[in-house]
Amino acid sequence: MLSYAQPIRELIEQLERLPGIGPKSAQRLAFHLLAAGPERAEALARAVAQVHARIRRCAECGNWSVEARCPVCLDPARERGTLCVVADAKDLVALERAGEFRGLYHVLDGLLSPVEGIGPGELRIAELLERVEALGASEVILATPPTVEGDATAEFLREVLGELGVRVTRLALGLPVGADLDYADQVTVARALRGRTEMRE
Repeated sequence: MLSYAQPIRELIEQLERLPGIGPKSAQRLAFHLLAAGPERAEALARAVAQVHARIRRCAECGNWSVEARCPVCLDPARERGTLCVVADAKDLVALERAGEFRGLYHVLDGLLSPVEGIGPGELRIAELLERVEALGASEVILATPPTVEGDATAEFLREVLGELGVRVTRLALGLPVGADLDYADQVTVARALRGRTEMRE
């Protein structure tokens, strides 16, 4: 039976290790890179190598940054009394794109998951508590995802932050814009009802 040449097999195997890439997608990507020529493949390889060489964690919030501190933490116009806690850096970027939040962020680097052996010690929770005290934060917004792990992490953080006397809030969860009630699951509908707001002129 005919199989791929060894270099193509190795490329497909590496691509399959990426999240969201199955065997068929890995094959498509491998053959695309092969057909695109060596220049594009080398450009991709350089970008992958450089991201590890040039990017580091922000010393304050844990976001990815070229400098020791990220642009958000360096921005003097940010409200330093409000911290928004996210599971990872991509969530921070999503919130920034919305353009509504003007405080600081804190990246946990994951979520609590006893099944996977991820406890409070594996996340940046100690650093969060230190920052809350150092900044004299008045509010911490928990922006963890609405999953079992996200809910468990939010509940744990609510308890430990409550001991510091800081106000703890959570992002409102509900129906996405343009969605029909008929297609929403029961949990989403229930959360949308609980998080309802008053209509004003």
